Amino acid sequence: MHAKTDSEVTSLATSSPTRSPRRPVYYVQSPSRDSHDGEKTTTSFHSTPVLSPMGSPPHSHSSVGRHSRESSTSRFSGSLKPGSRKISPNDASRGSQRKGQKQWKECDVIEEEGLLEDEERQKGLPRRCYFLAFVLGFFLLFSLFSLILWGASRPQKPKITMKSITIEQFTIQAGSDSTGVATDMITVNSTLRLIYRNMGTFFGVHVTSSPVDLSFSDIAIASGSIKKFYQSRRSQRQVAISLMSDKIPLYGSGAGLSSSTGTITVPVPLKLNFIVKSKAYVLGKLVKPKFYKKIECQFTFDSKKLNSPISLKSSCTYD
Repeated sequence: MHAKTDSEVTSLATSSPTRSPRRPVYYVQSPSRDSHDGEKTTTSFHSTPVLSPMGSPPHSHSSVGRHSRESSTSRFSGSLKPGSRKISPNDASRGSQRKGQKQWKECDVIEEEGLLEDEERQKGLPRRCYFLAFVLGFFLLFSLFSLILWGASRPQKPKITMKSITIEQFTIQAGSDSTGVATDMITVNSTLRLIYRNMGTFFGVHVTSSPVDLSFSDIAIASGSIKKFYQSRRSQRQVAISLMSDKIPLYGSGAGLSSSTGTITVPVPLKLNFIVKSKAYVLGKLVKPKFYKKIECQFTFDSKKLNSPISLKSSCTYD
């Protein structure tokens, strides 16, 4: 065995490449996702294979490191659960700001609710008065409508025309009153006729009258009344009234009017006096205008006109 020279050693080194012994690769297993967030970050960051500087290219470590960082970052972001995020100081400050904003918003909401309640309180009284205002307005409108109907019905007064009076019996004879005083007694039987015309265009009328008095020298010698009747709108009828009396004492007023037989010898001035009452139900019993017509007639009775109609067209006044 001869010793190798330095040149030979150098040539051998250049001719056959020397292999550096490969070192074993170590892997660090990342912990489970249920572990603490801080541990996740540390273990995932060191989970890249550890290579020898001699056995790997210079850039491999950096590329693997970036890949491992990206994977660790992705695992870190994917492994987060709701509510498991680590709170940083910035997040705390933001949370306090949000809480402050929420408190201000709550205060604003409370203030707005208070204003709304105040407005509702102010507007509450009119709302409660809506029904009362409606009822009051209804009564006002109804009263106005009734007043208009009443005013429209007032000019449409009934028209009454006196026709005639027929005297069937007119006798005077001696007698005595209920106290036994001797005096002349008169008996009358007659019929009064008139025409009643309802001028109302939208209502009917109920008609009555006060007592119809036929008088001589301010003494009522006969009386009667109109029997109540109903007259429809824009219509008319002829009314007959019976005027009768039996043995009415004259107390000296009938002296010289009759003969011994009881017949009338001279004309007798007579007077009619009565009031016709008309009531209209325009709107039930709420609007019921009333009409009164006072009639006075003066005429002269002659025995020759017994049982004959005596015209009253130009002998009466109407008030």
